[in-house]
Amino acid sequence: MISTRQLAYRYANGPELRFADVEVAQGGTLLLRGASGSGKSTWLALAAGLLAPGEGDITVAGQSLKALGGRASDAWRAKTIGFLPQKLHLSAALTVHGNLAMAQWAAGQPDDDARIAEALAALDVQALADRKPSQLSGGQGQRVALARAVLLKPCVILADEPTASLDDDAAAASLALLRAAAQQQGATLVIATHDARVHAFFKDKKGLQSLLVQRKQL
Repeated sequence: MISTRQLAYRYANGPELRFADVEVAQGGTLLLRGASGSGKSTWLALAAGLLAPGEGDITVAGQSLKALGGRASDAWRAKTIGFLPQKLHLSAALTVHGNLAMAQWAAGQPDDDARIAEALAALDVQALADRKPSQLSGGQGQRVALARAVLLKPCVILADEPTASLDDDAAAASLALLRAAAQQQGATLVIATHDARVHAFFKDKKGLQSLLVQRKQL
């Protein structure tokens, strides 16, 4: 689950971002709405423990993130969070298999080729295991990045503008993959988006919540 209380963050020489309180049950879906630059990516970074709250608190999967930092934060994030950023950040020097193996290493887990194969097969990219990211199409790269995000069966999946620059068919496929991955693992799904197609796709989902993020100079 995810719970926030009086959550705020201030960038150096920038505005203070304050976010409305929210509570999302385990397995629920939260859509972060708002224009580009409104603070949606900041909210995701706070939920992933990449940024520390300036004020207030955020609790994710039973862990208060306010006091969590350093190596403890890295270890917690690797085991708890599946992150699908706008820029996929696949290592160009590694194969698809190598990128997923690196995620296992970052979480302090031993190499598990069977789990990697399972994650790739679930997203229908098992045949790409020996390719480098430069040899993948945009859609293939996104599937590989999602396989990496769900490899360790995280409690929470965070996705930042997953339909950006995608046509309608590709956007629907991307959202279907995210929804299926979350459902299969009972994970809480949070999507930051300003794309109306995302809201239309999830409009009938049970447990759906929506949070409007607005940038205000305080």
